[in-house]
Amino acid sequence: MTFFLFYGTKYLFLNSILIVLRVNLLFLRNIEFTNMDKRTFLKTSSILAAATLVEPLVACSTAKSKISNSKEFSLLPLPYPTEALEPHIDKMTMEIHYGRHHATYVQKLNEAVQNTTFFGKKIEEILPAITEKDAAIRNNGGGHYNHSLFWSILSPKSTAPSGKLAEAINATFGSLDSFKTNFSDAAKAVFGSGWTWLCVGKDKKLFISNTPNQDNPLMSQIVKQVGTPILGLDVWEHAYYLKYQNKRADYINAFWQIVNWDEVAKRFASVS
Repeated sequence: MTFFLFYGTKYLFLNSILIVLRVNLLFLRNIEFTNMDKRTFLKTSSILAAATLVEPLVACSTAKSKISNSKEFSLLPLPYPTEALEPHIDKMTMEIHYGRHHATYVQKLNEAVQNTTFFGKKIEEILPAITEKDAAIRNNGGGHYNHSLFWSILSPKSTAPSGKLAEAINATFGSLDSFKTNFSDAAKAVFGSGWTWLCVGKDKKLFISNTPNQDNPLMSQIVKQVGTPILGLDVWEHAYYLKYQNKRADYINAFWQIVNWDEVAKRFASVS
């Protein structure tokens, strides 16, 4: 990339010089001018020459900026319209939750990783390496990862667990209904703001866990129970308060109507 950028810029520079020289020759051949015209001509030529020097440098700077920006985290589009999850999650909640809360996490994460060893790394590489000292990256990196997962495991058309995922749920919890009860009870028990997770541990077995704020089980330097999340429920009040107010249990019950079990199964298959 650097090779093409350098030689492309060099070509633009030389080509611009040739254009100015040709214009000057045509001017000299076809126009008779006074002393004042000469001075104006020389002044104009100098400005044009300066422009040929500046333009390639600006182009080079812009290209470098674009290269740098390609390493930044971005807010990916939702896989469905903001009203698609109604009546379980309302459109306004989705617009605020995704368009403001998640977007802010992305913005602040990009600011936090600048001039650190985490810059340019994937979020899945960053989270296991952070410690309690990395507060800004912990909060905003967790916020970005958690919400990205959350949007992906929701769907207007809920499915049911099948195949190896269904077998693993039955083997660990006894049945799907038993799993939902255990998960829901854990989500109700989160004090204040946090998340409830279904994870795959290092032993390849499923487990349910809670984390406060924007922490998640990938943060091996911070959480007690480490694993890879395949299902997550946001129990921050901004995720449900407009519709459910303080009735978190109703929000949790509604959650089961919009789980994208096909996506959960893909995540399970990738780590089991």
